[in-house]
Amino acid sequence: MINFLRHILRLAFIAGAAILFAASCASHKKCGESGAKKKYSGKRYNNALHERDSLCGLAKVQSDRLTNAMKSYDELKLQYESLKSNSGSQLNKLSADLGSNQAKLQQREARLRELESILRKQDSMLNMLNNSVKNALLGFSPDELTVEMKNGKVYVYLSDKLLFKSGDATVEAKGREALKKLAEVLNKNTDVSIAIEGHTDNVPIKTNVYKDNWDLSSARATNVVRLLTDEYRMDARRLTAAGKGEFSPVADNTTAEGKARNRRTEIVLSPKLDELMKLIVERN
Repeated sequence: MINFLRHILRLAFIAGAAILFAASCASHKKCGESGAKKKYSGKRYNNALHERDSLCGLAKVQSDRLTNAMKSYDELKLQYESLKSNSGSQLNKLSADLGSNQAKLQQREARLRELESILRKQDSMLNMLNNSVKNALLGFSPDELTVEMKNGKVYVYLSDKLLFKSGDATVEAKGREALKKLAEVLNKNTDVSIAIEGHTDNVPIKTNVYKDNWDLSSARATNVVRLLTDEYRMDARRLTAAGKGEFSPVADNTTAEGKARNRRTEIVLSPKLDELMKLIVERN
């Protein structure tokens, strides 16, 4: 832009000088005239006129160039101002978008930290629950019951020989003892939901009381729930009972050992996720 202005000024100076020169010779003939108003002669005079005429032509060329240059300058100036204005608008928009994206990113990071905090709290509670249940049931052998933590839950597997007689759904004395110890732990951990699941092997059963394995497994799960609520004062709203019959085996039913493992009652302990779900709902 600066070089362009210098070029315009140079053209203006040349054109101005030529015009002044032409004006100084106004008493003689005008540029391009064949004769003079006053009678002058001589070789030097004619040479001067010739040079003046050349300058007059140059002045017109330079004047035209100056006019075109000024026009180009005005156009470039408008383009420059337009580009400057648009660039400023685009820069402001980009700056606003960047600020908005940064704010969203900070919100997401804050949400992630909050979720991670809740999950750490849930994991800590689950570990404490797992350890408490294991410690409470230390007096029982592994073939009677086992405790396992997986998929964010604590599973207590109680064999049928600990809880029931074959083909029956009445909880035996030793089974009552195990359930009492478990209830003592669960009554201190009220943020835990409890599912009681009855399971059998695949040997068909049909008695005057139970039509099939599904019927037996449902009765066993229900009796465990009633024992926990009626005798050990657990909140019934925390418990559910389900009979799954022979349809969820954990071992091969073709062996005696596998069948024994499948005849079980599972107590599934799930920490309540109310706080986590509340956070998810609020963010959505």
